[in-house]
Amino acid sequence: MAKMRAVDAAVLILEKEGATQAFGLPGAAINPFYSAMRAHGGIKHVLARHVEGASHMAEGYTRTRPGNIGVCIGTSGPAGTDMITGLYSASADSIPILCITGQAPVAKLDKEDFQAVDIASIAKPVTKLAKTVLEAGQVPGVFQEAFRLMRSGRPGPVLIDLPIDVQQTEIEFDIDSYEPSPVAKPAATRAQLERALELIEGAERPLLVAGGGILNAAAEADFRALAEELGIPVVPTLMGWGIIPDDHPLHAGMVGLQTSHRYGNENLLASDLVFGIGNRWANRHTGDVDTYRKGRTIIHADIEPTQIGRVFAPDYGIVSDAGELIRGLLELVRERSGSLRDRSGWAAECQDRKARLQRKTNFDNVPIKPQRVYQEMNRAFGEDARYVTTIGLSQIAGAQMLHVFKPRHWINAGQAGPLGWTLPAALGAAVAEPETPVVALSGDYDFQFLIEELAVGAQHRIPYVHVVVNNSYLGLIRQAQRGFEMDFEVSLAFENINSSLEVQGETVKGYGVDHVKVAEGLGCKAIRVEDPSKLQEAFAQAQELAAEHRVPVVVEVILERVTNISMAGASIDAVNEFEEIAETAEDAPTAILPIGSREQAAAPVASGA
Repeated sequence: MAKMRAVDAAVLILEKEGATQAFGLPGAAINPFYSAMRAHGGIKHVLARHVEGASHMAEGYTRTRPGNIGVCIGTSGPAGTDMITGLYSASADSIPILCITGQAPVAKLDKEDFQAVDIASIAKPVTKLAKTVLEAGQVPGVFQEAFRLMRSGRPGPVLIDLPIDVQQTEIEFDIDSYEPSPVAKPAATRAQLERALELIEGAERPLLVAGGGILNAAAEADFRALAEELGIPVVPTLMGWGIIPDDHPLHAGMVGLQTSHRYGNENLLASDLVFGIGNRWANRHTGDVDTYRKGRTIIHADIEPTQIGRVFAPDYGIVSDAGELIRGLLELVRERSGSLRDRSGWAAECQDRKARLQRKTNFDNVPIKPQRVYQEMNRAFGEDARYVTTIGLSQIAGAQMLHVFKPRHWINAGQAGPLGWTLPAALGAAVAEPETPVVALSGDYDFQFLIEELAVGAQHRIPYVHVVVNNSYLGLIRQAQRGFEMDFEVSLAFENINSSLEVQGETVKGYGVDHVKVAEGLGCKAIRVEDPSKLQEAFAQAQELAAEHRVPVVVEVILERVTNISMAGASIDAVNEFEEIAETAEDAPTAILPIGSREQAAAPVASGA
């Protein structure tokens, strides 16, 4: 045993638990913790410009690799309240992050001390544990329990609040004998697996729904093997996108009201059984539940017991870790190899829809139509790109038209969808895996929310490419306001007295913020594109600049101001298609071609298409 400050014990525990990357801002009430990080040297730290940004950086870091737990650190009072959006986003998407806040001395907690707020009570609804530690001797146990909770059951975030006097109190602690707490995971029984397989075998047109729980369990390879053994088409959820490559012959498309494919919805509507693994039946995926369920058997497996039946009662529910279930079912399927039904006809039917029901993307309009941007992104960034985005028409259109080929290469704030999330999350993802190219996607409004975090990338030399599609609108809200017959308080356009745009040799005023100047002023590089034929050149240049200067590079694309993106109001059988649907793969340059043949070519679609 050794005598040390409570914060020294906490930092040593972080190191032993493997949580060695922090994002945050020092302050008076958390300075003892920073002094412990400096003394021990095992924790890397990125200085954020806003504590909410730091929390999203921690999210991006966690979401990138299995086993990662990003750490967010801030001082007392507003630093903790700034973290709440990040905690909510992490909680909603089952992402473990550890938030650590400083606090006023214990004796001052009920005396309205400067920047003293009951952050544990505020954070409790969006965490698995939120605790103000009042006794220094409890610090090691609280941190140990935090890691157990973050990793157990449905993963999620924790907040630990440390009064400044507690941080500095000496305790007896032995890091050499410290061990992480064991993590228990429920596993499907043999009888449950046999029942699930019996239901699958009784169906003519089954689908597997691959949720984010499969990624949390690091079970994507076993899942693909299971789908291939069964020959059953797969629908990834938004959180599970990339579990199976987009060009895999069993990839049946995403389903939903917004972030979906036309062929994905049609394939689900043609199915007679849906087996969801590690998913939560999010409303943007199911839409109207009666339509989603009608005429099909539903099996649901999830690690969290309260998720079974939460949205609707499945025909059969299984409480199990996704990895345990998948490996058990794969073993059972292999035992019965040769006796299971042939699904090749059903899989071919799904692939036929996939070939025909593609949205057109190859527009040559000026100003640029957003569909063309995603087509060119697919061509420029390839299958190794890790896309990061949050919400808005940019994200919805991106999910409809971009291609993802690898697990965790689509990093998205799925349920909470906070604006401003994209930029700091991209920084966190780039820190987590520097060798993988990160491409962020934002609309102009999302980009402006936490734009100051670009300086973090410049200071810490964190290169990535940020595509900003700029129509000077709150595009998703504008489109939603059509139901109210209004276009009210959703325009970001104004005549910037310092800037104007040159589009095809003509001066265009009224596009508002000059993102190029802002990005350059924050120490980054930036490129503006007004002509669709210049997109490939700009994306190539951006990648070169990021590699050369080791800073974020912004590519601002000037869009036409109004483009309505295909989506439904309430039901997956009623998607409103604003652009013509291609009848053949050749007519849709965004179509996914077989592995080994991903080159796409097509003549531009006429501007009026």
